[in-house]
Amino acid sequence: MERTDPRYRHFVQILREELVPAMGCTEPIAIAYGAAKAREVLGRLPERILVEASGNIIKNVKSVVVPNTGGLKGIEAAAAAGAVAGDAGKILEVISAVTGEQKAAIRDYLSGHEIKVRPAEGDVIFEITLTLWAGEDQVRLRLADYHTNIVHIEKNGEILLKCGAVVAAGAAASGLTDRGCLSVDAIVDFADTMDAEDVREIVERQISYNWAIAQEGMARDWGANIGKVLREYYGEDVKVRARYMAAAGSDARMSGCEMPVIIVSGSGNQGLTASVPVVVYARELGVSQEKLIRAVTLSDLLTIHMKTGIGRLSAYCGAVSAGCAAGGAIAYLHGGGCREVAHTLVNALATISGMICDGAKPSCAAKIAAAVDAGVLGYHMFRSGQQFRGGEGIVTKGVEETIANIGRLGRLGMRETDKEIIRIMTGCTGE
Repeated sequence: MERTDPRYRHFVQILREELVPAMGCTEPIAIAYGAAKAREVLGRLPERILVEASGNIIKNVKSVVVPNTGGLKGIEAAAAAGAVAGDAGKILEVISAVTGEQKAAIRDYLSGHEIKVRPAEGDVIFEITLTLWAGEDQVRLRLADYHTNIVHIEKNGEILLKCGAVVAAGAAASGLTDRGCLSVDAIVDFADTMDAEDVREIVERQISYNWAIAQEGMARDWGANIGKVLREYYGEDVKVRARYMAAAGSDARMSGCEMPVIIVSGSGNQGLTASVPVVVYARELGVSQEKLIRAVTLSDLLTIHMKTGIGRLSAYCGAVSAGCAAGGAIAYLHGGGCREVAHTLVNALATISGMICDGAKPSCAAKIAAAVDAGVLGYHMFRSGQQFRGGEGIVTKGVEETIANIGRLGRLGMRETDKEIIRIMTGCTGE
């Protein structure tokens, strides 16, 4: 792909939009970011807070530890952390610099101030509205579509910011580059021909950050310690290392580790899954740093491509897309081109599509391990001359058609599943 090709510029920009640092699970951090920004507009600490959140936000915040809070979980903790100690200028690292005194202040605020949580009205998949009060002053702030997209701010009835309507899944969200230019063929072409210097800084940061938290996950006791369990019972083969290192990063991240990750498609777990297994295989194969950069870039863009049709949040586990993409990048590291990558993706998607997302929590690490395993299996099936064929289940002839089916499954087919998961998690019978 020539640098003069408009897609080239779009691909680089998509990576710059997606590969950003976040400390903690991105849904509670989005709440903390919104609370910090609203407090900034309010001009003082709020006396009370109302958080109205869509079902998927509630699902993803319920069971995950909010970092730098001393082990607190939930929407209330995220809102309090942002309001009391957040720095909105740090965006998704909004509570990365919380002091010991501020941790105590967060707990004190929770015990002495009202924070109410309500389901958001309507059926927008990604929506967070925060209302803060202090004396006679009131600030209302709304995020929609993705984690940093503030679409509305008003203070005492005066509108300070108002953006356009939210968009449907698969469309280009407000302020983001259109993902419609992505395809497996074009992504492989870009990875092969790009000037690595155009992405080196952001991809090497991803490798550095995500590998560091994976090492932390293996070094200490985090969550259910899926990484350690895999190593203990499955050994040190490269196929196992790819799984356990990615899982270990999630072990730490889901349990409140105060280290940043580089996210992909709005998710730190997807950022870990798309990168860490690729690093493991690159080191095993002894490839150059430039080849590693190309492979991780490939994995990131494939993840984004597969996730675009599904949407940021759904009942479909995002680790599936990233694990299958990592399998495609592993095929690429072994010298594969578009054919090898495409077959690996189809085989992997046929194997594991449909794994549910029931919120952010320690079991995400096990789902990551399963997704990476499917990606690696997809590649080894191809090497052995085996494949799943069009007409078998949701597999259609052609990788793009199969990816489109996955988007339809995650966005439309699992819509009622998503609602039922949320009802189960919130104790609502739905009757």
